[in-house]
Amino acid sequence: MLPLSILDLAFVAEGQSTAEALAGTVVLARAAEANGYARVWYAEHHNIPSIASSATSVLIAHVAAHTKTIRLGAGGIMLPNHAPLVIAEQFGTLASLHPGRIDLGLGRAPGTDPVTLRALRVDPMEAEQFPDDVLELQGYLGDESLVPSVRATPGAGSHVPLYILGSSTFGAQLAAHLGLPYAFASHFAPAALEDAVALYRSRFKPSKQLAKPYVIAGVNVLAADDRATAEAHAKKVWLLRVKALLGRGQGWSDAQAQAVLDSPAGQPLREMGRYSAIGTAAEVRSFLERFAKLSNADELMTVHPAQTLEARVRSVELLAGAWR
Repeated sequence: MLPLSILDLAFVAEGQSTAEALAGTVVLARAAEANGYARVWYAEHHNIPSIASSATSVLIAHVAAHTKTIRLGAGGIMLPNHAPLVIAEQFGTLASLHPGRIDLGLGRAPGTDPVTLRALRVDPMEAEQFPDDVLELQGYLGDESLVPSVRATPGAGSHVPLYILGSSTFGAQLAAHLGLPYAFASHFAPAALEDAVALYRSRFKPSKQLAKPYVIAGVNVLAADDRATAEAHAKKVWLLRVKALLGRGQGWSDAQAQAVLDSPAGQPLREMGRYSAIGTAAEVRSFLERFAKLSNADELMTVHPAQTLEARVRSVELLAGAWR
């Protein structure tokens, strides 16, 4: 069976405080650790009220201090938002504090909207420098910096493993060229999954970090003790996404959000969730087995988007039990 991992967005539910949501990340990571998951990653997003993982490296440090063995990392850091040296120092610090447990996934999307990007003081054209920034960062974390007389302290010599994240063939080409693992965001951008993975595998060049291609594919999981409960969780997830992505600031009711979801305007949102395993443990396992073959993945990065922490932990437990 392929390794299972988790992408956690530090979800902040309606009426919940950020402190409660962040405490929940520890509970979820401990459940992942106890149930044999390979790793938990946290994603950098900004100015989204329902996501509390914006200070990604800080959150990783907190969760790492409250777990023992599970790998933790960024899935990912949006590198154009940062100086490579700063990220090398942050993740070099994490690797020094928690040896052998830290991953660094890198994306070139901003992780936010254009207005917030300006507030971050980031030029949108920075994304064009992403390949060069990855190489610069890799140098800081390796044995030889590409910038004369500049070393990451901590960071130099830590060899924190890098992963390229993507939802298109651009990331696939870059990961293949650099000989790095490739994580595809099929949990919300499914369209190019098969093409991107095929391109990555066909063009992969071995590197010091990786001898052969390694693909991680994202998939949504809503596992519950019965199908009706799982479907009820799924309905809440889709309604929340409609409100967050299409009705932001408009105070839509569930009925209004459902009407939008059922309309042509909701079709792109429904397509985002194409790869979603919903149902009992057995049903979810069956879906993931098919998805693993379709995606030609070496590892599945599961996203458990149920609206309560209890439901997310239960989904994590049920999937692990079925997968074993």
